[in-house]
Amino acid sequence: MGGQLGISAVAGRAHEEVFAYWASLRREARLPSRGDLHPFRLKRQLPTISLIDIDPSGQYRLRLAGTGLYTVYGREITGRTLSEVYAGPAADYWREQLDKVTAERRPLVGCHNLAWRGAPHLSILWQRLPLARNGRDVDMILGYDAIVGSQTTSSGIRAA
Repeated sequence: MGGQLGISAVAGRAHEEVFAYWASLRREARLPSRGDLHPFRLKRQLPTISLIDIDPSGQYRLRLAGTGLYTVYGREITGRTLSEVYAGPAADYWREQLDKVTAERRPLVGCHNLAWRGAPHLSILWQRLPLARNGRDVDMILGYDAIVGSQTTSSGIRAA
């Protein structure tokens, strides 16, 4: 339990750092844009950072997915749409979350279990932060994911 709690504390601190950086870029009620982001400010979090484009029809596409996300998804997801990355309930879950961020223009945080990837002992502690070129209309979402949970199952088999 102590190891899992430690991983969660580290994940929580990383989430706070990403959020604080995003919040520092806001100007009054204006949302930051992609152009405001400087990757060196998120150096430690870059492996699991993502940028999600929103096209005018409401389709979500991963413009960028950090190298650390490859192990979560088992493949490269950069350039793929939401429906190409997820199926069934997982696709519905993510569409609902991204729709909330877009419509409400506010950050969202949550935890999503990786049972759909065959790893029910692991979860993604995620946050999605709205970005807007014009400061108002969300056209991109900054994502940060931290993997939390036990790295081994009770049988001693390591997660893939």
